[in-house]
Amino acid sequence: MDSRLKDNVRGVLCKLDIEKTYDHISWSFLLAVLKKMGFGERWIKWIDWCISTVKFSVLINGSPSGFFKSSRGLRQGDPLSSYLFVIATEVFSIMLRRAISGDYLSGWRVSGRRGKGLQISHLLFADNTLVFCEESLDQMTYLSWLLMWFEACLGLRINLEKSEMIPVGRVHNIEGLALELGCKVVGLPSCYLGMPLGAPFNSLAMWDGVEKHFSQKACYVEEAVYI
Repeated sequence: MDSRLKDNVRGVLCKLDIEKTYDHISWSFLLAVLKKMGFGERWIKWIDWCISTVKFSVLINGSPSGFFKSSRGLRQGDPLSSYLFVIATEVFSIMLRRAISGDYLSGWRVSGRRGKGLQISHLLFADNTLVFCEESLDQMTYLSWLLMWFEACLGLRINLEKSEMIPVGRVHNIEGLALELGCKVVGLPSCYLGMPLGAPFNSLAMWDGVEKHFSQKACYVEEAVYI
């Protein structure tokens, strides 16, 4: 981001919100991805057993009302769920890389050391997803199609009401681009994984919130250790 702003190169950053990340994962799609990645049949059967034999119970007036099974989704808090989610969303990464290789999307080319550049297309972390695009209506149209394919395959849903489009530099048709994708426009600095995105790195005021957040986490850890 700093490289892009320093070089005064325009672009668009799409910050996508995935709704109920773990709850809507399609089991059949996940198992198909495992098979495509070369996992053994025995391992796939183990994973199928782990995710499909889970039962839930609802408390009504403080009393359990029996158990029922689920038909999709992964259990939150299960150490295995995070790995399975990453494996499933790897399909989205492959779709984006193929879109770039086919010149449907471009990603961002940022400068690096010794003049070597680096192309960045997206960043994925659980339900926090960033997609880097140029200020192109065609790219927004293709990205919207790609998101629809992603939703249909994986069973997840992109919450466009909470998703954001962030212009970097002077993007002239930002409202039209956001309308094509169906999200809202916000400006820099923004927040990604608790860090100020697009903020001057030497601005102390921008890091006050991060420092406060870390201090609170440190207090929780100290209390837990003391207990």
